[in-house]
Formats: sequence, C-alpha cells, structure tokens
Amino acid sequence: MDVNFPEGLEAFLASAGWGDAVIEPLAGDASFRRYFRIRKGERSAMLMDAPPPNEDPAPFLRAAKWLDANGLRAPRILAEDASRGLVLLEDFGEVRMREYLDQWPDDEREVYQAAIDALVELHRMPPGPFVDYSLAEYQREAKLFVDWYCPAQNLYIDGAGYSAAWEAVLGPLLPRQRPGVVVLRDYHAENIMLLGALHDQGLLDFQDALVGHPAYDLVSLLQDARRDVSPELEAAMFDYYVSKADPGTDFAADYARLGAQRNAKIVGIFVRLWKRDGKPRYLDYIPRVWALLERDLAHPALEPVARWFDANVPAELRASGGGSWQP
Repeated sequence: MDVNFPEGLEAFLASAGWGDAVIEPLAGDASFRRYFRIRKGERSAMLMDAPPPNEDPAPFLRAAKWLDANGLRAPRILAEDASRGLVLLEDFGEVRMREYLDQWPDDEREVYQAAIDALVELHRMPPGPFVDYSLAEYQREAKLFVDWYCPAQNLYIDGAGYSAAWEAVLGPLLPRQRPGVVVLRDYHAENIMLLGALHDQGLLDFQDALVGHPAYDLVSLLQDARRDVSPELEAAMFDYYVSKADPGTDFAADYARLGAQRNAKIVGIFVRLWKRDGKPRYLDYIPRVWALLERDLAHPALEPVARWFDANVPAELRASGGGSWQP
C-alpha cells in the first residue's frame, strides 16, 4: 500500500467488507480532506479521509444521516471510524453538475431548476439538529476579507467600521431567519452530482450545515464562485425559487445581503488558500467573485457596507476585479 494512504486503511476496509479492493486517489478540495475511489469487482465506493486534528468527520456524518433520513440524496454511509477520520460512502459517480453543463449547456435551465427544487424541498422541512447561523458567525466569516485580502493588498483599513457596517446590514435579516431552514453553506455546481436523470441529483460537502436563512444556499448556487451563471439565468432561477417557496417581500434584499457577505468571505478564503496553504490556483476565481460582490453592493440594503468599500478599497483595485496577483 502507498505510504500516503491513511494509516489503518487496510484494516478499516477489511472490516467493512472491502478487503483487497483497488484504491484510487482522487483530486482534493480546499480542505485537509482527501478522497479515494474504492473498487472491488463490480462494486465501487468512496472513501473520505478526514484526519484529526485538522478535520473531524462527525459533522459530516451527522448532516449526511439527517439528510438521508429526510429523503434528500446525501451519500449513504457504508462504514465509519470517526476516531481515525475514515468514512466509506456511497459512490455518486463522476458526473458533477459543473462538468455536465460544460458539455451540455442547453440543459442548464433544467438542471438549475432541479437544484432549486431540492432547496425548496429542504426549506419545507423543520430545522435539523444544527446550531443557528448567528450574527457572530456571519461577522467571523466576513472578517476573512479584512484578515487576508486587505493585508495581501497592503491596505490600511477601518476594521471597526467594517464590523459595524456588517452589523447594520445583517441585523435586519436575523428575525427573518427564524425558525430557519437547514443551510448547507456550499451548495453549488461542483458539489451537486448528477446521478442519472437530470432531476436525480446528489449532495456533497454539507458538513458545515447550520440553521439559517433560505436565501443563503440559493445565492451560493446562483452566485457561484467557480462557474459563470449569467445575470439572466440568475434572475430567472431566483424568480423560480420565489414562485415555489413564496419567501416574503424582503427576500430580494436578504439575498443581496447574504450574497455580499458570502462573496466577501470567499475572497478572503481564496487569498488565505494562497498565502497560508500554498494553493494559488484559487486566485483565478477572485475576479468572478469580485464582480458578484460589486453587484450585491449596489443593492440599497448594502449601503453601509458599500460606503465602507468606497472609503477603504481603492477604486483602481475594484476596477481590476480585486487586483493583480503574483503567487
């Protein structure tokens, strides 16, 4: 066995009935998790290696079991050893929404409608066993922008004013996310698998689920950091969700609020992945995310945060999509 494979993997697979299987490493993501495809005869499964102390599979397991129990298509758990961070999962195959639409763009509207149908179904359920998406958590995430992007661009900024602006913007939203819905927090075209028919879609990367606002996963899907979604498609799919879910008159403003918060967070995360984790490829996504952020900041509900950006981020940086980068 390759020395880079997780410690104890052979014994784990043998105890799960997958001894002597073929193990194929797969491309990783932005975390410390690793994935392997396990093949034995005609069967295949996925192995998630989420090694402590950097990772903890318990939140993933809790969310996967809740989603599965409520009729949503998370991968079924075949075996688990949380102490080692090893989880054997149902194999959803290799057809991600993003790559499928790259090949079959004419199916875009139908595929996105199916993804929104799943959100509507999720949002009709009572909140699951997850903690609330608090103002403190929103602030912690938004602060990633000033913690990582601003130093990387040598900006001296008003940090206290940044927090105050976000509190003013997000405060009105909090009463509208009670009792709340399950928020998967990373619901986009690279985390949705097509399992056959276009409407048969599987969910990935939901271990950070919280109870929050129904606009959050919708904006995650329609303001995708890694795939261009045209403004026309975004508007059509936003209207499609509203027609199905009837979320109320303030929903468009809350969608912009959460879009701006999420996009500011993602800019910070992508810079952190470069600076801290040595993954400069994520810098290529920043111009797309920056353009989405600017669109959200133009909404009147974002006026305090937009004012902060006007005062603290130079116009030339904003005009260049967040600036130029030299990893």
